[in-house]
Amino acid sequence: MLNTSNNNTRKMIVINGGHFSSLAGFYEEVSGILMRDADWKVGTLDGFNDVLHGGFGVFEYKEEIEIVWKESEKSREDLGLEATQEFYENKIRQGKPFNIELAQEKLKDLTEGKGQTLFEILVEIIESHGDIRLRLD
Repeated sequence: MLNTSNNNTRKMIVINGGHFSSLAGFYEEVSGILMRDADWKVGTLDGFNDVLHGGFGVFEYKEEIEIVWKESEKSREDLGLEATQEFYENKIRQGKPFNIELAQEKLKDLTEGKGQTLFEILVEIIESHGDIRLRLD
């Protein structure tokens, strides 16, 4: 959901964790919200990061926005340890063009309790954009 009536001049964008339970579902959700008039969809972590720079969809480059992630605790579970292990195992199984060694290293870190889950990676991507404020609800 996109709310163009905004406070503090920030456009508010709502991601609803109740609408998805997988990374593919997350990509569908954000594509429908952030890229609704574009002819391509978000399908990778890099693609999600690219969209957050602005200029592709519903907000402009360097435009200040606020992303509200509703039902974020559900997403934290859905995109947690199990989903992240599956994510890296699929990359290892598929092989090229994926960096198998990196995927193996990330999977090892995850099983040792040192790695990031998909949810944590997505939050980090959002928070790496200085023009975007993230609120987890």
